[in-house]
Order: sequence, then structure tokens, then C-alpha cells
Amino acid sequence: MKGAHLTSASATTIRLQSNNMKTFRKYVLATCCLALIGAGESNAQSVKKKAKTGAEVAAPVTQAQQPSERDRQISEALFLDGMKYFMLEDYQQALQLFQKAYAITPNNATINYKIGETYLQLQDTKSAMPFAQAAIALESKNAYYYLLLAQLQTGQKQYDQAAQTFNALLRNVPNSEEYLFNLADLYLSQSRFDDALKTYDRIEKQFGELEQIYVSRQQIYLRQKDVVRAIEEGEKLLRLNPNEIRYFLAQAELYNASKKTDEAIATLSRALKLEPNNPFAHLMLSDLNRQKGKLNESEKQVKIAFASPELDIDTKVRILVDFIRQLPNPDIEDVSLELVDLTIQTHPEEAKAYAVAGDLQTIVGKKELARNNYIKAVGLDDSHFKIWQQIVLLDAELGQADSMVVHSEQALELFPNQAVFWFYNGTGHLIEKNYDKAVKSLEFGKRLAAGEPQLAVQFNMQLGDGYNALKEYKKSDEAYEAVLAQDPKNEHVLNNYSYFLSLRNEKLERAKEMAARLVKLHPNNPNYLDTYAWVLYKMGKYTEARQYLEQAVAISDDATVVEHYGDVLFKLGKKEEAVSQWQKAKLKGEASAFIDQKIKDRKLYE
Repeated sequence: MKGAHLTSASATTIRLQSNNMKTFRKYVLATCCLALIGAGESNAQSVKKKAKTGAEVAAPVTQAQQPSERDRQISEALFLDGMKYFMLEDYQQALQLFQKAYAITPNNATINYKIGETYLQLQDTKSAMPFAQAAIALESKNAYYYLLLAQLQTGQKQYDQAAQTFNALLRNVPNSEEYLFNLADLYLSQSRFDDALKTYDRIEKQFGELEQIYVSRQQIYLRQKDVVRAIEEGEKLLRLNPNEIRYFLAQAELYNASKKTDEAIATLSRALKLEPNNPFAHLMLSDLNRQKGKLNESEKQVKIAFASPELDIDTKVRILVDFIRQLPNPDIEDVSLELVDLTIQTHPEEAKAYAVAGDLQTIVGKKELARNNYIKAVGLDDSHFKIWQQIVLLDAELGQADSMVVHSEQALELFPNQAVFWFYNGTGHLIEKNYDKAVKSLEFGKRLAAGEPQLAVQFNMQLGDGYNALKEYKKSDEAYEAVLAQDPKNEHVLNNYSYFLSLRNEKLERAKEMAARLVKLHPNNPNYLDTYAWVLYKMGKYTEARQYLEQAVAISDDATVVEHYGDVLFKLGKKEEAVSQWQKAKLKGEASAFIDQKIKDRKLYE
């Protein structure tokens, strides 16, 4: 056998390793492996001759006597058995057989190569290195030997040596110019941009104009922040690929980056001649026209882009998020709303479309529309906690307690351990006057919120109202006191707690202290003035109560406030004025159940 047979068979084996072709492998083993090992000229002479070829990476090669024919046959059989195990990926067994073959014919290039490759498979790069070097020293015309050594050197971060190996390959192996690309990639991985550029020049001289060369050179120039040269490479790409719209878009971006807005617009116009509806070109035109102050044209272009289903949902969402960050802003509100509508129209099955619409509509105050879009979003994808949270929050802001109950229950099926949904569920039931259900939900949620003091305050605040409605006053007072211990200025509790105490004629001094604190904090709130006045009324301090109620009715015509004012006047002996105030309260339609009897009998009922 000649060395040339070894090279050919080795190459065949390597190519087959890159494909998962089990049947063909068996065929190769049966027909080709016997050609892998041969004698040829004296190994010692071969080494001396090939050392003169200039393979810089040559390793020491064992000087051995020419093996006998029987030795060669035994070595060949061992190698063949090793190849079988190698193909079966039993690398340890393969290595043992290759090493036995090597002991007989140590100066066989293919055996050295295969041992090196097997060590590589076993992730023993250090052991693989000398065998790869020896393979090259023994046979300097085989490209695969250089590739193995370069791979080993790269794995050990010996990048300079790997580059030298590629250069040796290119010098010593005929017709190996294709490996210039490997060398260029190696230089790029080390950020050796100048060497990479020189290598691309060599590639261009060898292969002519290639798209890959211009793309790679452009990327290098961009990493070097040399936009001018990157643009030059881009123009070469456009000349070579006049119908490739992605290169027009990339070139327009480069012109924009170099503040050549007019050139960018002209390039995009060329792109739109190829693809008139390309949404990315329209998006870029929108941005460029905005930069030039042409806002109407900018809006027109972005709408064209959003009307295209080819513009993916994620890109649209990112753009809409940028709009959201600028809101509230009356200058962009209308176009923002149009864009979310277009997004929904072009992506009606995407939860993201409805979710981003809800986000934007919430900010601009279109709460009911936002809530409905959130509901559509969870109808398509119910896994997002924050969207459910927005739904129940908007239910609350819209005053739709029944919806809040329904939606919180749906959310709790998915997120039963989220305290916030128990809060909204309990609050909804509280508003609906389902007090038993309200306190059950609120108590359960409060236990979940044990580690969140601020949320616990909210639960206790609602529990105070709920237990009061159930006439479980001890629990109500405890809940209110727990809130005030954390938040002494909580106006909801200061108002309700003091008012409920006054209705019960209990702890009136405590009620007065809280109501006075509330009025001091909010001196112009008519409801709080009314609460304080009513506590004073219950304490028999009618003159003081009148003072605060007069302040309240001066800024509010609430029926309850007006009726209370009439009650105080009656207590002060001003019956006619009292009846007049009761009549005014009745006209408001929200007075107490006693209002008609008070007016009819001209008498106070409580």
C-alpha cells in the first residue's frame, strides 16, 4: 500500500464522521479500511523527505526499523478493529487497538492521526497534540491532519499556533485555498481584524467577488467603528445582489448611522421598488421622516408598516412600548391608539396584541376598552398574573363590583396563592353587600399577605368595614386598630372607624380624636367635616357640630351632609331651618330612611 491510499481513506473516514449514515459506514469499513495501512517507501526516508517540505508543526517521530510484511498485516488488522469501535463511539476500546497498531508501525501517519482524533473525542487534548503533529510530519499533504491540529490548538487557546497551522496547510497542501475561510474565521475569533482583512483580500484574489467576503469585511469595519468603509462594502453588496432587499435595508441603516438621512431615504426608495409593502422599509422611513421633522409622513409610514401582517408581533410590541413610555402625550395619543388597533387587526390570535393595547389604553384613560382587551388577552393566554391583576384593578376603578368578583374568582383558579386576588374578591363581595363571603376571602388573603405589611393594611381596612356590617364590632375595631398601628394617617379608617363608633354611641372620645385628626389633615373635605360634626353631634356638642357642618354644606350638596345639617339645626331649636334642609336633602334622593317622616312631622327621628 502507498501513502496516497492512506490519505484518501482517512479523508473518507472523516467525511463520514460528519454524517449520521450508519449503513454507509458499514460499507466503508468493509471496502475501504483495508486500504488504510501500507508500506510504501521507507518510513525513515519518508520522515526525512517530508521534514524538508517545511511543515512547521512537525513533532518528533519514532525512528524504527522497516516493519515486516507480517507486522504490517497485524498492524492493519488491529487498526481495522479499532476503526470498528471508533465508528461505534467506543473510544476507549478503539484507542487501545490503535495504540497496539502504533506500537508495531509508529511512523504511520494515519495511525498517528487516528490516535490524536480519538484522544480528542475523549477530551484529552494534551495527549492528542503530539500525535497530530507527528501525522503532519509524516505526511504533510493531508489537509485533515492540519485541521485536527488546528482544532486542538484552538481548544487550548493557542490561537497563534493555530493560525500558523492553517498557513502551513495552505502552503503545503495543493488546492487548499478553501481553508482561507477557516483562517479568516480564526482571526475574527481573536479580533485580529487586520489579519482577517488581509485574508479576505487573498480569498477575493483566489475566488473573485463573493457575497460572504463583503459581508464579513463590512462586519469587521463596523466593529472597528469605520462606518465609511462599511458603507463602501455595502455598496459592493448591492452591486453584486441588486435584488436582495435585506442589503438595501442594512445599507439604509448605515447611512442613517452616519447621519446621511437623504441617502438612507433614497436607498429605502430603491428597496420599496423591489418590495412595495416591505414593513421594515416603511418603519425606517417613518423614523427618518420623524428625524427630518416630517411628522405627518412619519405617521403615514408607521401605519403602513403596522397594517402589514409580515411585521411580526414582537417588533410591533417593542415599538408600542416606546410609545407607552412617552405617554401621556397628546401629540402621539391618537396615532398610538390607531397602532394598537392595527396590531389587533393583523394579529387577532396573539395575546400580546390585546395586552399591549390594554397597557396603552389604560394610560390614556380608556379604562373600559383597556379592561376588555385584557380579558381578550387572557382568553388566548391565561398564564400571565399581571394581566389578571390589571383586569381586577380596572374593574375596581370602573366601579363594577360584580365583574371584580367574577374576574377575581377566575384568577384565583389559576393563582390561588396570590393574596391580591383574594383582596379584590373580598372587596367585590363587600361592595355587593355579600358580607360573609367578603370577610372569608379577606381573612384568607390576609394570611397569605402576612409577609407584606402594606398589603396586610389593605386587608384590615376592608375587614373593618366588613365586620362592622356583620355587627361583629370587636373584630371590626381590632382590624381598624391594626391599620392605624401601621398607618396612623389612613383617612379611610379614620373616617369610617370614627363614624361607625358615633353610630354605635361607643368610644366617642376615641371617635372624636380620630375625626379631629382627619379634619386637620384634610380641612376642606366635606365628608370628613361631616364625620367630625356627626361625632360632635353624638356627644351633644351641637354648636361645634353646626360650625363644621356649615363648612361642609358650603362646599358640598351631598344629601347626607345636608340632612345632618338639618338635624343639628333642629337640636339647636331652629325647626324651620331644619325642615328646609331636610327638604333639600330629599331632593337629592340619597337621604336617610327617616327623611319623609322628618319633613311630615317636622320632628327629628334617629
